[in-house]
Amino acid sequence: MQQKRIVKHSIKMKKGFQNITADFSASIVVLLVAVPLCLGIALGSGAPLFSGIIAGIVGGIVVGLVSGSHLSVSGPAAGLTTIVAAAILKLQVFEAFLLAVVIAGVFQLILGFIKAGVIGDYIPNSVIKGMLAAIGLILILKQFPHLVGYDANFDGDESFQQPDHENTFSGIFSAFNYITPAALIIGAVALGVLMLWEQKFIKSKQWLSFIPGPLVAVLAGTGINQLFNIYQPAYALEVKHLVALPVAGSVNEFVHFFTLPNIEYLKNADVWITAITLAVVASLETLLGIEAVDKLDPLKRVSPPNRELKAQGIGNIVSGLLGGLPLTSVVVRSSANVNAGAKSKLSTILHGSFMLLCVLFIPFILNKIPLAALAAILIFTGYKLAKVSLFKSFYQKGWDQFIPFVITIAAILMTDLLKGIIVGIAVGLFYMIRSNFRSSVFVVHDENKYLFRLRKDVSFLNKPIIKQKLEKVPSNAYVLVDASRADFIDKDVIEEINNFMKHAHLKNIRVEIKASPFKPLHTLFNQPLTLKAV
Repeated sequence: MQQKRIVKHSIKMKKGFQNITADFSASIVVLLVAVPLCLGIALGSGAPLFSGIIAGIVGGIVVGLVSGSHLSVSGPAAGLTTIVAAAILKLQVFEAFLLAVVIAGVFQLILGFIKAGVIGDYIPNSVIKGMLAAIGLILILKQFPHLVGYDANFDGDESFQQPDHENTFSGIFSAFNYITPAALIIGAVALGVLMLWEQKFIKSKQWLSFIPGPLVAVLAGTGINQLFNIYQPAYALEVKHLVALPVAGSVNEFVHFFTLPNIEYLKNADVWITAITLAVVASLETLLGIEAVDKLDPLKRVSPPNRELKAQGIGNIVSGLLGGLPLTSVVVRSSANVNAGAKSKLSTILHGSFMLLCVLFIPFILNKIPLAALAAILIFTGYKLAKVSLFKSFYQKGWDQFIPFVITIAAILMTDLLKGIIVGIAVGLFYMIRSNFRSSVFVVHDENKYLFRLRKDVSFLNKPIIKQKLEKVPSNAYVLVDASRADFIDKDVIEEINNFMKHAHLKNIRVEIKASPFKPLHTLFNQPLTLKAV
């Protein structure tokens, strides 16, 4: 018995070690992806660059500790870029904007306590999967210019219309006119390394499984650029094609990177409007994000949405107090985390901790990383999110699943994440109503005998088809209206059946009503019963 316990304990320890190793490895990958995205989103928002890094650190450490999600990664989100940029311009003072971020966090805490997280449960699966596929395609399309050295738009931009007056597709064509040879070589090598690391003979080597492919890709890309610097300086990448982490010359200078919100702006109505807007949009993005990440989780664990709203609220309060951007659960970083093999939220916490340490001690090393190598990682992540097999599986599920899936993808690609999701939900809702509409009323006939079977909830939307079918009933027929399987019948439908029964004798039509003994007619019709069998 004692020996069995020792064996079980040994197995548990081994599994725990493997999980820690996997989380450590994944955190490095998320760190490499997150740093340029945090900087890019801050740049696109018109905020100080370091504010994006602060949000990334807080999203990793603070939200990671409080959140109930196992694999979600939080940080500054591209979906908030336009709102943040407009708010900073309107408020004019960055300290006033930071106060709005803190207030937004308080609102999110309230949303968590009143259990508003249930909203996420109403998003159709086809829309969530469509969002993931769209994010994958956006990563491929948006990162291609960075892969070849065309860095005109900020890293992390997800909207169709770009700040450089290009759009997603025209930006790709423009990139061909500005190809940087070194970036192209580095990007190609990095992609080659990532594909190589997916091969069976690499995965079969246990010692290689502890080394993340994206880290090897980044090291290879950085090494190639350093070789260019030594042997062919003319071909080496310029600073604008590398990570640009702010570097502090002293501790005092580093402290000045942080900014405190100014409570004097509490009386400013625009601060409160901005706070409410940020709270609502950030909460929606978070709920969408954790739903999406749960779909990617190999273990299919479910994140508690209300706890996540509280975690995000605390995160935004801390981020705003330190001078950081608002944050949400971010699908891109979360996807990279899942694809890198993370097992628990330790990966998220470690990535935030490593980001803080890198900013403090080795920013000059991170600033040697080519954006092309990071673009390769994101493109490879995008490929995994938008595999052809995903499209095939939804096509096989039928049009009511495939069309909302495809339209969600198209809408996100042509607008942005939130607008595309809203379009997808609307289309999904249409197909749900259509499906219910078709299945609620079943009509069949054999010669002069007609069966009208009412099932589930028969709403006013079913009235036209019932009216049309009743009008087609010929003279001398027998009609059975079976309401025994209906949970509810709308008053408009009742009235239509009543009208038919009143005039049925004129065509010598005999009508019979059938109801379940457990569901009397008056409970179904929710009104004084006027239906009578003839």
